[in-house]
Amino acid sequence: MNKIIVFRLIFLVFFLGNSASYAADEPIKQLQAFLTASKSLTADFKQVLINEAGDPYQTSSGIFYLQRPGKFRWDYLKPFQQQIVSTSGKVWFYDADLEQVTVKKLDESVGSTPALLLSGNISLNDNFTMENQGGEGDLQWVKLLPKNQESSFKYILIGLNKGSLAGMELNDNFGQLTRIYFSNVLLNPPIKPTVFEFKAPKGADVFSD
Repeated sequence: MNKIIVFRLIFLVFFLGNSASYAADEPIKQLQAFLTASKSLTADFKQVLINEAGDPYQTSSGIFYLQRPGKFRWDYLKPFQQQIVSTSGKVWFYDADLEQVTVKKLDESVGSTPALLLSGNISLNDNFTMENQGGEGDLQWVKLLPKNQESSFKYILIGLNKGSLAGMELNDNFGQLTRIYFSNVLLNPPIKPTVFEFKAPKGADVFSD
């Protein structure tokens, strides 16, 4: 798994809210309402990496947890085990196969990316141009175009389904397309604080930026 790709992705799954009056709102208004209303969530996910030819070449799945502000955890369960945990302004990446932990700071050095949206430090309107993409079946789509020219990605697509995030797509500047599909989404559930605690396993190598 390319950790740079994963690092970009972990900040995206944030745009959720409650299901009230979603049918009457256009996609952008739905998204803005989700940003305001969502405090926590849990979900199962499937992540698919797409090559330049449009073919999937890597699929992984697991469980995701979010607690605003700034706390999230991805547990990759298949086909490999990996954890990504963010709390207290830091992000820990643990690769079980490599027995390796990488620690990064979650701060403004990330630039104009969804990382700062997750931390609650910046405005969606100030950092992205939002475009309604209309509906496709039960989904309503919003495209986010970063205003920062130095951003590492071209756009983010967010798919909303009846007040829940159903899918996302990230297109980066290296030709990498990543799609995430969500299921069993629970909005604003109670989550134990220990879920976002991380301690490097005994014997693991730890690298810090």
